[in-house]
Amino acid sequence: MALISVAEALDHVLAHAAPLLPQSAPLDDALGRVLAAELSALRTQPPADVSAMDGYAVRAADVAKAPARLRVIGEVAAGRPFTAKVGPGEAARIFTGGVVPVGADTVVVQEITEREGDSVVVVKPTSAGRHVRREGLDFRRGDALFGKDHRLTARDLALLAGMNHPVVPLYRRPKLALFATGDELVPPGVEPGPGQIVYSNGFALAALARQEGAVVSDLGLVPDRLEPTLAAIRQARDLAADILVTTGGASVGEYDLVHNAFAAEGMDLSFWKVAMRPGRPLMHGRLGGMHVLGLPGNPVSAYVCAFLFLVPLIRRMSGRTDLSVPTESALLGCDLPANDERADYLRARLQEGPNGPVAIPFPAQDSSMMTPLAKADCLVIREPYAPAAAAGARCAIVKFDP
Repeated sequence: MALISVAEALDHVLAHAAPLLPQSAPLDDALGRVLAAELSALRTQPPADVSAMDGYAVRAADVAKAPARLRVIGEVAAGRPFTAKVGPGEAARIFTGGVVPVGADTVVVQEITEREGDSVVVVKPTSAGRHVRREGLDFRRGDALFGKDHRLTARDLALLAGMNHPVVPLYRRPKLALFATGDELVPPGVEPGPGQIVYSNGFALAALARQEGAVVSDLGLVPDRLEPTLAAIRQARDLAADILVTTGGASVGEYDLVHNAFAAEGMDLSFWKVAMRPGRPLMHGRLGGMHVLGLPGNPVSAYVCAFLFLVPLIRRMSGRTDLSVPTESALLGCDLPANDERADYLRARLQEGPNGPVAIPFPAQDSSMMTPLAKADCLVIREPYAPAAAAGARCAIVKFDP
């Protein structure tokens, strides 16, 4: 199968992806998720005229001039409305959030009053409507405050709670299964034997997927043999995974064994190799409704491919429209040679320069090196056959943490 471009590969990955069916979820599980329906307010806020300050509820006509002495006839606290009417020459002690009594049309703040037994003296005049939050000031019952496909922020959750929605309709979180193949892999905490290495890919990939809202099942390490690989694939299907991510292949060649296992299970392969560095041996296909991403085994290749392809796939299935991390502009911090036929994604640090951000690629870009990946702020994108670029030239970047 011939190499395809990064753009073509992403088109293939997203071609058959769609938002998952809606489900009702409580507000405390809604942050960052996408509404599957329009939502309107189920109540009016505030439900009545309420005081915005501590003070006295009065008639504006009685305090148009000061000083004015009024008789205090009762007290209004939040949640405890006052049932009597405030008449001429009368006032009701009121606290923030208290319902303004019938007859009163303004609130005099306590700082401009002097209490004298059962009377209060207002020492400065106050106009009608002062310090009163009118009924429906925030919203009214039936107001459509959220549209379908809106992604919820922390601030939105407060508004939804105020609208009296304890649960909301959201697109379902994608279920993602993950396993790695390789006889050479051992889990962290185990002393590697001769020829063995400590497994690291799954921790980063699972964290990235969870960060994007997926529910992750880590199926662990699978030996470089066909039957265990088939068993792991079937386990993912039994879990009803929407996405299956694998890393690594067999010692005999890039993805030879994994590809054969998926072929035996009837996978519809869309591509196997991409014109990019790192990440050339990237595979995508579908097993029924399950998307399959076969990532390279090298840590940098696996993470960069997940960042560029898995993240948009999870976002699409979650109902989001901001699928890819946006490309930004920066200045190169060093000279770069002309590029070959593959797009390059160079790990780089970002620092602020006098003319804007400067991206400084690490001198070593080997796809096995995890230290530069952990220290990188962004990827510098070099298109296929890009000419040599000098320090200070404009370049395209994608930030790992926008």
